[in-house]
Amino acid sequence: MAKLEMNFATKFLFVMACLVVMLAGIKAATPILVPFLLALVIAIITNPLVNKLVNYKIPRAVAVLFILSLLVIVGLSLAGVVGQSFNDFSRSMPMYQEKLSGQLVWLVSKLALFDIEINKEQFTQYFNPGVAMSMVGNLLSGFGGVMANLFLILLTVIFMLFEAPDASKKVHIALDDPTMKMHHIDRFLDSVNKYLAIKTLVSLGTGICVAILLWILDVEYVLLWAVLSFLFNFIPNIGSIIAAVPAVLLTLVIQGPAIAGLVAIGYISINMVMGNVIEPKYMGRGLGLSTLVVFLSLIFWGWLLGTVGMLLSVPLTMIVKIALEANEDSKWLGVLLGDSK
Repeated sequence: MAKLEMNFATKFLFVMACLVVMLAGIKAATPILVPFLLALVIAIITNPLVNKLVNYKIPRAVAVLFILSLLVIVGLSLAGVVGQSFNDFSRSMPMYQEKLSGQLVWLVSKLALFDIEINKEQFTQYFNPGVAMSMVGNLLSGFGGVMANLFLILLTVIFMLFEAPDASKKVHIALDDPTMKMHHIDRFLDSVNKYLAIKTLVSLGTGICVAILLWILDVEYVLLWAVLSFLFNFIPNIGSIIAAVPAVLLTLVIQGPAIAGLVAIGYISINMVMGNVIEPKYMGRGLGLSTLVVFLSLIFWGWLLGTVGMLLSVPLTMIVKIALEANEDSKWLGVLLGDSK
């Protein structure tokens, strides 16, 4: 019995040591790994469009170059406008922070009239609007730093799209299943493709709705907040909240609490419809991860890979889940990661 417990303890410590070494290696390789993962996601999203063109008898090479050229033109045009808006917003941020802090002090004074005593210094220290507004700036800067490797990412996407028709077969061979009997591999690949495709369309719809809302209410930097909503909608649970914070705070400073309240209600309404009606309708059960695991994966992959890790937390966790389920010894861990349905 003691020998069995010792063997289990030794095995557990060995696995933990291997895990630490592996995570340290991934952390060290982040500058190379993150552009590769981003290229993989772009390839998965654009591959259905390429296949559509191929079905119309267009050569695959021409279809790949056409889709990527269109993507680059739209992306660079949008990045130029958004980058200018972000720079203007960053330069004006100290002024916005000062005005917002003044409004918070006014709020504390009004609460004191109703015998609600709050220490002004502690309140402004704990509720620092600069932290909320600069956090989004840091996340966008991190994403922009990754996009500095644009040429490497595009080159990788091109090769991936050329290899896409044989990808499923190669995965089966790599997992020692040349006869294609392991159907759960295909289901997993289809699930990831479906998740990314639907999530991209829902995020695009969210960004467009936010742009229309803010344009109607005459909020500044409409395009910046719309792109922010599109990107952060990929982050589960808290992404939409993070995207809404700077727009609501800016509106509070410039246009007052009434319009800021309308902006907040608009954000909540858009995300409730998109997240609770549109997305579940087309995604069904999704990828079978529990809500707790989705949230924890957001924190873990964000720490390990930065902003891109947060955006890709769900697909990356699914890869880990399917790998655990493929081995009998680790299958119980895969079950723990899944939902209860």
